[in-house]
Amino acid sequence: MANPRLISFIARSKRRLEILKLLEEHELSQVKLTKLTKMYKGHTSRTLKELSDKKLIACKNQEDRTFRFYKITTLGRRILEEAQKLINT
Repeated sequence: MANPRLISFIARSKRRLEILKLLEEHELSQVKLTKLTKMYKGHTSRTLKELSDKKLIACKNQEDRTFRFYKITTLGRRILEEAQKLINT
C-alpha cells in the first residue's frame, strides 16, 4: 500500500481529488483547472501548491511565471488510485 498519510491527504479534500482526476487525463494550466473545477483562483492556486509540495503533481514549465502547465506524477497516480478505492468502498 502507498503512503497512508498521502492517501488520507487526498481522500479528505474534494478539491485535491478533483484536480488530480483532471490531471490524470490531461496536462492543464491553472487557468483551465480553475474553469473546469469552478473554484476560485486562490483555491486552485493553493491546491496546486499543496499537491506540488507533496510531489503528487509537477509543473512542466516552472520558469514561466504567468502560464504554467501541470501534470500528475507517478506517485500522484498511485495515491489517487488508492484514495479512490477507499472512497468507493
